Amino acid sequence: MAIEVEAKLRADGPAALATLASLPTIGRAVLGPAVTVDEVDRYLDTEAGALAAARWACRLRERGGEIRVSLKGPREIGDTEIGLHRRPEVEGTATRVPDPSAWPASEARDKLVALARGAPLRERLRLRQQRTERAVAVDGKPLGTLTLDVVAIEADGRTAGDLHVVELELDPGSTDEAALAEIAAELASMPGLTPEPMTKLEHALERLASQ
Repeated sequence: MAIEVEAKLRADGPAALATLASLPTIGRAVLGPAVTVDEVDRYLDTEAGALAAARWACRLRERGGEIRVSLKGPREIGDTEIGLHRRPEVEGTATRVPDPSAWPASEARDKLVALARGAPLRERLRLRQQRTERAVAVDGKPLGTLTLDVVAIEADGRTAGDLHVVELELDPGSTDEAALAEIAAELASMPGLTPEPMTKLEHALERLASQ
């Protein structure tokens, strides 16, 4: 099972994201062209919250007509000064139907079925994202992807405002966590950015609970 390694930061508004979308470099990292896409993330769980109880999250992401399921496990927070997170992740192909038996076979589908213990799944909430992505290279080698997200929170016909999130995720083929931490520290020192200990899902649930 893969391990996702990323730095998460919260932006205080769209201006910080716009700045990062245009910078040519961050420290010694060179940034690729900015590409903006729209995504819809639907988070699933059983009625009794079996996945949440096991500290796993199930996300169905629709992007460009393709739907993927991502299961993310219990996270380990590393350096809090740069918002470093590590957690297991497994992905596969899915459909809009929140029924794993209707999806193509994958490790993610099997893991989800085991976590749900046969109980049906339902949508907890959805996040509509406008995401800007930039490839990140250090010393001429690919390091990861910088993502700049404007996130709208929705659940049961309610809305709970927007989030502005910056993430720097290590590429699956890279093991240079030291370089990732270095660039994350550069990000954390920029005006308008704060290291983020929470996930988008946790923020969304907190916002919805406070309404």
